[in-house]
Amino acid sequence: MMPLLRMMALIDWMLMLAPVQAGALLLKLKAADRIPRRFHRGVTRIFGIQIETTGQMSEIHPTLFVSNHISYLDIFVFGAVIEGSFVAKSDIANWPIAGWLAKMQRTIFVEREQRTKIGAQLTRVQERFESGGNVILFPEGTSYDGARVLTFKSALFSVAQNQVNGHAVTVQPVSIAYTEMDGLPLTRAQRPLVAWYGDMALLPHIWSFLKAQRTKVEIQFHEPVSMDDYANRRAMASACQQMVSAGVTAMVTGRTLPMPALPAPDAQIALPAAPKETAGT
Repeated sequence: MMPLLRMMALIDWMLMLAPVQAGALLLKLKAADRIPRRFHRGVTRIFGIQIETTGQMSEIHPTLFVSNHISYLDIFVFGAVIEGSFVAKSDIANWPIAGWLAKMQRTIFVEREQRTKIGAQLTRVQERFESGGNVILFPEGTSYDGARVLTFKSALFSVAQNQVNGHAVTVQPVSIAYTEMDGLPLTRAQRPLVAWYGDMALLPHIWSFLKAQRTKVEIQFHEPVSMDDYANRRAMASACQQMVSAGVTAMVTGRTLPMPALPAPDAQIALPAAPKETAGT
């Protein structure tokens, strides 16, 4: 019964705010940047998601937020906390409902399979930066089980090499982890209830998740960095991945771990290979 009631509440919430956002976009009102955040906050309440944040979120505009990716739920969670636009793979634009919602939030779509064109496609991110808009990026390029962080794709950090108003783009690494369900620590066996990856079907996953009364998610904001701190984007991607991974490990295990020292500019670290990209945004 609970999943059905929540789905009905979600539909009502969408029908209430969608026309307002469409009008704000059409008239190019500043409210078009704020309405999505209100929408996502409403969705997290409907879904019973409790958000706990640590660290200081960057107040610099624009900021590129880079995070690990676990589930479609991340969109609602980050959207409720950060005022900004997401970068997502292009095929999501054609998904029923989800694609429409993504366009309403001015999501930047890229064709990740065409790696040689990623740089050109990300010029739209630069345009968003120049207008003062924040951008949220999942540099793993896919979602995974939430127990570990996959390799950050350095090509996606090319946007951080550009400058905005004569200054390097601020990049803030962020860790996200789902840690509790119905008041109890989330077990390894329960992770598939929140993590959406691989060949998981979307609608059955949503239905199963909505059966939980309350789910706790933790977000950790790490120290912002910029390309001024690194020799190249590969070094930045490696450093950000290490910070995000350390944060995820600490939240998942419940232990506070020391943040690893940033690697030397050209340092390389051994990281797990990304699985076949299917479900993730």
